[in-house]
Amino acid sequence: MNLWQLVLTELKAIVSDKAIAVTLFGGVLFYSVLYPLPYLHQVPTEQQLIVVDLDHSSLSRQLIRHADASAKIQVIGQVGSITEAKRFIETGKAHGLLVIPEGFRRDLLLGKGVTLSYGGDASYFLIYSAVAEGLVSAGMDAGKQIQWIGMLAQGKNPKEAEQNLNSLHLNSMPAFNPSLGYTPYVVPGLFLLILHQTLLIGTGILGAGQWRHQGYWQQVSPLQLVCGRILAFMLIYLLFTSFYVGYCYHWYNVSIQANFGLVALWLLPFLLATAAAGVAMSTLFTRRDLPTQVLLLISMPILFVSGFVWPIALIPEPLVLGSQMIPAVPAIMGMLELNQMGASWASVLPKWLQLWVLFAVFFGLALLGIHRRARAWV
Repeated sequence: MNLWQLVLTELKAIVSDKAIAVTLFGGVLFYSVLYPLPYLHQVPTEQQLIVVDLDHSSLSRQLIRHADASAKIQVIGQVGSITEAKRFIETGKAHGLLVIPEGFRRDLLLGKGVTLSYGGDASYFLIYSAVAEGLVSAGMDAGKQIQWIGMLAQGKNPKEAEQNLNSLHLNSMPAFNPSLGYTPYVVPGLFLLILHQTLLIGTGILGAGQWRHQGYWQQVSPLQLVCGRILAFMLIYLLFTSFYVGYCYHWYNVSIQANFGLVALWLLPFLLATAAAGVAMSTLFTRRDLPTQVLLLISMPILFVSGFVWPIALIPEPLVLGSQMIPAVPAIMGMLELNQMGASWASVLPKWLQLWVLFAVFFGLALLGIHRRARAWV
């Protein structure tokens, strides 16, 4: 049996195995919809706000109207104390509160500093930031209005006063996440993790189910078996990766900074290293269910140590160092830098070389593992 006959045989074994086929084809398609689904409405708007107005002045009422006019906030009512406002937040009826202090209008007209207090439920960062951003904008508008009145009182021309107030224009443009949403932030790294985990599970199930039985895998050398198995899974995952990085990135409006050639060059050692790691891992098991159980348990730790959902500085250093042996970790960080942040190839080159080193290490471990299984067959 030559190499290409072996690859075809491996492909038939993969497709005909229901557990592997469901994991690979069903899992990749299912997760492409499941994971981004909660974040499709990714920019929070009209967040419920409760107001504590202790001033009851015309200016405080104007501030409330400005807050309600913001696209990010919806004022649902006013209460007489902070304690009452907290009850709204604790029961989920409101996501934020605004406290207007007594003497708000008087102190502003006298030129004194005034502190507006606002807060909210910080359990959901995007919701909390939307409330804070909307209230800051409304407070600045109210401050500008008082300054404008003060300039008019000093005898300045209305147009001149307005120009002085708006002399500085802030043009804020997000560099890497134009929509400021959660989906373009989490999807790129998460999709690579899905490819990594499903590829490991597929190779793990295939190998673990074969080592205790007679079959074609005993008729070829360990080197030929490792190469054939890696090539078979590579052919399948080239399709899956193109679907994720191509169609899904476009569908979910993920920003793309790198060209196709660089992305393909980056993903090649990632897929090779992951496939080799899967073959090596499969030699540790003789039960088909164990690879899936083990890999599902470590999926969340891999997600956190990869550094894009949790700061690496807050993770114990031994875990960070140990995670560098997992192909998904350098692959995710390098892909984000290259494809989402527009980094140069030179800046991600160390991680790319690291993936090739991992491929060589796991390829060698796969050969050793299959040699060990071959001795058990004799």
